Amino acid sequence: MAGGEFDILVIGGGINGTGIARDAAGRGYSVLLCEAQDLASGTSSASTKLVHGGLRYLEHYEFRLVREALREREVLWRMAPHVIWPLRFVLPHHAGLRPRWLLRLGLFLYDHLGGRKLLPPATSLDLRRDVAGGPLKPHFTRAFEYSDCWVDDSRLVVLNARSAAKHGATIRVRTRVSSLAPDGGGWRATLQNSCTGEISEVRARMAVNAAGPWVDTLLAGMGRAESTHNVRLVQGSHIVVRKLFDHDRCYIFQNADGRIVFAIPYEGDYTLIGTTDLDYPGDPSNVRITEGEVDYLRAAAGQYFNRDIEAGDVVWSYSGVRPLYNDGASIAQEATRDYVLRLDGPEGPDNAGPGPRILNVFGGKLTTYRKLAEAALTRIGTVLGPRGMPWTSEEPLPGGDFPIDGFEALVTGFEAAYPGFPVPFLRHLLRSYGTDAARILGSATGLSGLGRDFGGGLSEAEVRFLMEWEWARSAEDILWRRSKLGLRLDRQQVAELEAYLETLVLPRQMPTEASPTGVSPIGDAVPVGLPGQAPL
Repeated sequence: MAGGEFDILVIGGGINGTGIARDAAGRGYSVLLCEAQDLASGTSSASTKLVHGGLRYLEHYEFRLVREALREREVLWRMAPHVIWPLRFVLPHHAGLRPRWLLRLGLFLYDHLGGRKLLPPATSLDLRRDVAGGPLKPHFTRAFEYSDCWVDDSRLVVLNARSAAKHGATIRVRTRVSSLAPDGGGWRATLQNSCTGEISEVRARMAVNAAGPWVDTLLAGMGRAESTHNVRLVQGSHIVVRKLFDHDRCYIFQNADGRIVFAIPYEGDYTLIGTTDLDYPGDPSNVRITEGEVDYLRAAAGQYFNRDIEAGDVVWSYSGVRPLYNDGASIAQEATRDYVLRLDGPEGPDNAGPGPRILNVFGGKLTTYRKLAEAALTRIGTVLGPRGMPWTSEEPLPGGDFPIDGFEALVTGFEAAYPGFPVPFLRHLLRSYGTDAARILGSATGLSGLGRDFGGGLSEAEVRFLMEWEWARSAEDILWRRSKLGLRLDRQQVAELEAYLETLVLPRQMPTEASPTGVSPIGDAVPVGLPGQAPL
């Protein structure tokens, strides 16, 4: 890649970076995306896993953001019905907190602000008769129920990267932009591959700073210290416990501090509880859940469930740092979740001075990433000249080329085509890969045909698919971002997977649909131990 020239250099492989790269590549720009670690290794894999409008944002009068997010729910669901699907949320009425009329008004707005067409409307529940009341304390007798969607957040990022590559973008993971300097009418970037140590230079007519929590760090590295207080770093943590209820609905619990906490069915056998909102002063790479956060989430959920949640019930936890736009809010939970795009020159903000331009992305949320990307392309067009029209809502993401309500029919079709496989195994594979599951199954007639079994349903064929098509390089990539099978494998099984990855020697030139230039999306496999967000 040394000496390569591109229209756009995107820095950051989270949801915003991959979304912008996808949109730009599909409009005909030449795009290079560089991610210092793995795709979705930061904020984008540490969300509450929801595609939602943000019911509580209505209290902060963020009507534009909520409207845009509500409209995006069904757009994204249609693009990726394998990794996004509807959920019903149960909001118990707490007599000492928000009054019933206020909840009813909020849900009325929630139903009518956006373009809800397929998702069912809000309704009221009698918890004394509804199954949703079973796991709750008996004094919670009334509730409201409304619709939002679930998403496998890290897979959504990877699918956007695959789509970008399909349209011609070059994707480089484990590749840090160590310097970015003006070079004539464009930028000269020095890149360092953390796997090989290789250093190279590329040039780009324009740069996009989508580094998430590190967006100000990149600006500081360019000598722009006066412009490095653009984001407010807010820690959000979640805990995963053994399944607390058997039905498939979620709970949204109000707390006396004004915050809300979700309790969501997770990976079949677990319940996900989160999130927190704490200002974070440290290096985003080192974020870890605190004991206080664990206690807060246990207590918040324990106010509603009819059983205590003990520290020993927590089987896993994870934390992320949200790079919220710094709007001066007094407390973290009130900081805006909206996004701000700023087109700067090398001398300062607001397009000042001569020379090339860098588009800085501040804030944003998972649900609105596609609209953020469209807005970014409008700004890019003012610099490089506009190309094409918005298109991303019309093309499904890889594996999502089946009807929005067609998942069960897809399962039925795979049952008929692959009768030698257990149905739960096929269902799990289809939830992760959609129609791309056929690439993993190939001509196999049973589980033994997929090669080695690493545990938890993870086969050698799936591992190779993830390395060859989805830029996975380590056990951590495979077990905690491409999947959540790390919940099901013990330490010995993880060690065996790492040892297997060390034996793989994959060619550096491998023409694939995911890398249309013929350059392999993967490099040398590098074993990594258990993830930093380890089981408690």
